[in-house]
Amino acid sequence: MLLSHLSIKIFSLLNKQILRLAIPNILSNLSVPLLSSVDTAVMGHLESPVYLGAIAVGSMIFSLLYWSFGFLRMGTTGLTAQAYGSKNNKEISNLLFRAIFISIGIGFAFIIFQNPISEIVFYFVEGSDEVEMFAGNYFDIRIYAAPATLSLFAFNGWFLGMQNAKIPLVLSLFVNILNIVFNLLFVYQFDMKVEGIAWGTVISQYLGLFLAIILFKKNYASKVNYFNIKLILNKEELLKFFKLNLDIFIRTLLLISTIAFFTAKSAEFNDNILAANFILLQLWLIVSYGVDGFAFASESLVGKFIGAKDSINLRKVISHSFVWGIGLGLLTSAIYLIFGRGIISLYTNQQDVIEVAMSFIIWVTISPVINSVSFIWDGIYIGATETRKMLYSMLISVLIFFYPIYFLTLEYIGNHSIWLALTFFMVIRGLTLTIYSKRVFNKFSTS
Repeated sequence: MLLSHLSIKIFSLLNKQILRLAIPNILSNLSVPLLSSVDTAVMGHLESPVYLGAIAVGSMIFSLLYWSFGFLRMGTTGLTAQAYGSKNNKEISNLLFRAIFISIGIGFAFIIFQNPISEIVFYFVEGSDEVEMFAGNYFDIRIYAAPATLSLFAFNGWFLGMQNAKIPLVLSLFVNILNIVFNLLFVYQFDMKVEGIAWGTVISQYLGLFLAIILFKKNYASKVNYFNIKLILNKEELLKFFKLNLDIFIRTLLLISTIAFFTAKSAEFNDNILAANFILLQLWLIVSYGVDGFAFASESLVGKFIGAKDSINLRKVISHSFVWGIGLGLLTSAIYLIFGRGIISLYTNQQDVIEVAMSFIIWVTISPVINSVSFIWDGIYIGATETRKMLYSMLISVLIFFYPIYFLTLEYIGNHSIWLALTFFMVIRGLTLTIYSKRVFNKFSTS
């Protein structure tokens, strides 16, 4: 009886820790697809699907660019959480400043090399001439947000590693609400269309970075005072940082390449299918941002418990995270099943696009439960900084399943082929990460 009561108490305390981190992360994450949804709805209610297609292509390009360097957030969270768990304040400081330095450097490199980047990307995108023209205008403006966007990755990753999900929530809401306001103002008040969406993003990202610096100084400046420029820029430490995050970089590049491939192939069908697939992809991504709230909580807590060598709570946080993540996936599937047409109608009033989207909505309806498994595993592996197995899983899922399934079925089922490939891609990710998990996490239980 005493053991049962103690178990319930521990379960309750651990779930409180998960929810304390997950709920702000969910709200923060959902503000991202909310922004994308507003952009989609604004473009989807203009006179032509060309504008929506241009935003689809432009967003795909920046997803590929930015999330290729997602290790600036993910890698920083896991390493910081472990330093936090082991109470290594010097390493906590160095991790933040090093991540910001790298972020700014990569951001300015994007701006300097924007022309060759643009030429390479648009070489592989075969949309209509109008779509490519407007997407190019979008790219030429939004690229100037790169240093701010990547620096916010570093700040958010560090805050999460410090077990603080509230500041990333404040930053995300601030940036995305500002972005929505600017987008609506520029598009409807100044008739800027695609260019207005791009300028809204640039301005809001830099204002968000300014707020991040203020919040850091207010909450951590007195505690994080081990600033040593020689150590931060130390060649060996920088190489070590990149080496530790190389797996995440390649893994994320593969992940984003599937989304980029999805958008590029959608553009090859026609503008209506491109617009419909882009709307459905927003719904597909919404559940990822929601479940990622629990994945981010897993990153923070798994890293902390590994740093503290607490194997009991490590195992508990893994199991509890799956319960919460899969539960949210089931709820989202039910919502899509019941309200699918109504949700799509919020994005566009073009009936041809709505009917095309309804022909493929089944793939989005079944995706939340399937996808939640791999999303939760991602958070757990990142918190443990066990990124090599994540890379293996992604290689198998992309090269052995995603691309072959698409090319083998395209001739027979058309646009369904890209959705079938994306679904199998997520199934295999979850399956391989589950298989790898016993070997990976047994060593922490015995350490």
